[in-house]
Amino acid sequence: MNTILRERDFSGHLFQLVQGDITTETVDAIVNAANSSLRHGGGVARAISERGGESIQRESDAWVKKNGPVSYNEPAVTGAGDLPCQIVIHAVGPVWGEGDEEAKLADAVLGVLALATRLELSSLSLPAISTGIFGFPKELAARIIFSTMEAFFASQADSPLKQVRLVLFDQPTLDVFLAAWET
Repeated sequence: MNTILRERDFSGHLFQLVQGDITTETVDAIVNAANSSLRHGGGVARAISERGGESIQRESDAWVKKNGPVSYNEPAVTGAGDLPCQIVIHAVGPVWGEGDEEAKLADAVLGVLALATRLELSSLSLPAISTGIFGFPKELAARIIFSTMEAFFASQADSPLKQVRLVLFDQPTLDVFLAAWET
């Protein structure tokens, strides 16, 4: 069972820090921390693909075949297969060391929020994009994710997105994000 540890209101938009498993979230959409080719072989992507079933990878392959590689600021969307959410938004986060990582992570988060708004979603859960196998420093990622979220809702007060949940699985990541939340 997922547990809400902290929450903050951004002009009527609830932002929650949650400990748990993103694949069990009953929201409109969950976010997959993806690579640009949408090959779901490791980390959060693998967990989502395994729990959601083969249709997620099939739809991802079709999306890339039609549109090409996914960019940082324009995520892809697929069905959710057997997951309890309605859709999966596939956000490409930067690999640490490739250059301009901070801007790319902010673009990825902003792209997800903008897409969710365009799709008129009311609830969304996302992981700590790029902090796992992509090696992005967790403390820096927490600051970027939090500040991007706050800036987005300050400029998009009319967004239908009323609940955003940052779902963190492992204790070390959770500890870093909790510390960043308090600063």
